[in-house]
Amino acid sequence: MIIEINKDIEKYQESVAMGLSAKQLVYSILALISGCLIVFLLYGKIGLTFSCYVAVPIVAPIALCGFYSYNGMGFREVFTRYMKSIFGNKALVFQSGGYREMRAEIRAVEEAQKRAAVRKAKEERKQKNRCRINEIIKKCIRKTNRKGRGKKEQIY
Repeated sequence: MIIEINKDIEKYQESVAMGLSAKQLVYSILALISGCLIVFLLYGKIGLTFSCYVAVPIVAPIALCGFYSYNGMGFREVFTRYMKSIFGNKALVFQSGGYREMRAEIRAVEEAQKRAAVRKAKEERKQKNRCRINEIIKKCIRKTNRKGRGKKEQIY
């Protein structure tokens, strides 16, 4: 016995008629009715071709409401959010209120860091020089001690 189950259960749709869900079926019927109504009303005045051109921009959003889905949102929600993002947001404007003061503070901090690094480098150099001098002095003391050991002390 084999029972087929969709691998992605969230995308499962129960079909009502012709493989369409109830929502898709309702919006398809609404789109079809509105399109036919527009074409029949305008057919005598502007002709079949132009009445179809007028009907398409009206029928397309109705059909999209039933079929379109993006991140779990329907067409209406996606469209309203898109329009809000275009027309509802304020323009972001840069205001240079404390810009100069802020730059001066940043420069002061950077200069203080540079000065601290220079002081640290100088201290390290001084410490190295002290160590070298101490080593040289120790070597000289060792040499003088070696020379003195080989000679016998003479008493006058």
